[in-house]
Amino acid sequence: MAEPITQARLRALAAVRPDEGRVLSVFLNLDPAEFATPSARSSAVTSVMTAAARKVESKDGLTRDERMALRDDVERGRDVLRSDVAGDGTRAVAVYACGPAGLLEVVRLRRPVENKVVLDRSPFVEPLVMQGTDERWMVLLTNRRAARLFFGPGDALEETDRLVDDVHQQHGKGGWSQSNYQRSVDKEVSDHLQNAADLAFKLYKERGADRVLVSVPAELHAEFKGKLHPYLIERAAGKISVDVENASLDDVCAAARPEITAHVMRSEREALDRLQAGVGSGGRGAAGIAEVLDALNQARVETLLIAENFQIPGRIDFQAGLLLPEGRDDGEPVDNIVEPAIEKAIEQSATAMVVRHHTDLDEIGGIGAVLRF
Repeated sequence: MAEPITQARLRALAAVRPDEGRVLSVFLNLDPAEFATPSARSSAVTSVMTAAARKVESKDGLTRDERMALRDDVERGRDVLRSDVAGDGTRAVAVYACGPAGLLEVVRLRRPVENKVVLDRSPFVEPLVMQGTDERWMVLLTNRRAARLFFGPGDALEETDRLVDDVHQQHGKGGWSQSNYQRSVDKEVSDHLQNAADLAFKLYKERGADRVLVSVPAELHAEFKGKLHPYLIERAAGKISVDVENASLDDVCAAARPEITAHVMRSEREALDRLQAGVGSGGRGAAGIAEVLDALNQARVETLLIAENFQIPGRIDFQAGLLLPEGRDDGEPVDNIVEPAIEKAIEQSATAMVVRHHTDLDEIGGIGAVLRF
């Protein structure tokens, strides 16, 4: 199953910097449009791992022990990719291996990637960042008697729990008995809503959720909101409308998708507006690769904003630990300075955001940063 890429997971990977040896990073495309059959996937695995073995043998500057460790890493990576990694929702796989650092991590991705092998002193995380970090969503559906809960990244929800309470139907006979009966039914409905709210909070504590969507009939919305825990209310991102008891998973995902996309667009817009305000005042905003690299070198970046698929060459002064724009005389040239920029941002606990729904970054060279100070 494809997995969420969180800032915490990116930071843990970026922190792996072995004293000896190199980290092997392998990216395998499993897009069903190209690799729908087991034989096609097997051929792809053979191709990318052959490329990995060749890269290990041709890599300069390795000691004998480092090369031996990388050969073992290649075999461990090959074993992982030959297993059943093409599960539901998986469009690509990243494998990170470094025997001396005790690292073997597999990340199943929901978007295709280019087949790639990288040997470096740290994991190559740029393709993960370019996938977009994920918020975990809870979708809570309830009516008068039934409740259903869905969890997962925005484009990979799964139904996890279902609750049905014994709530009597209303009737219209009238009279004193009708009034008593109606109060009893109202109490049962209220108890059910409380049960649904309690279950939602219990699962929130177990599974976690960054954002919450709710589907509840309009006449019950105010009462239900009053029963939800404040942690869930403050994470509310919108409402949807589905048939609680009969909607399929596809129906729920289709209803949630516009709200989730709207939330992502708002988040990007808010970050871009902060960037624009900071740049415009000459304050907490850096625009373009030169300013952004300078801010990263000073550990001033709070949010790194990158246009989708943006790459640009640059230079690295490894001795001083500085990232430099192309055209400088110091440092060593690199084909793409965005990857080390992302790593440095993650190391500094900055957020790396890929902007997909707005074009503001095109006007400033594809990259910008909101600054801490």
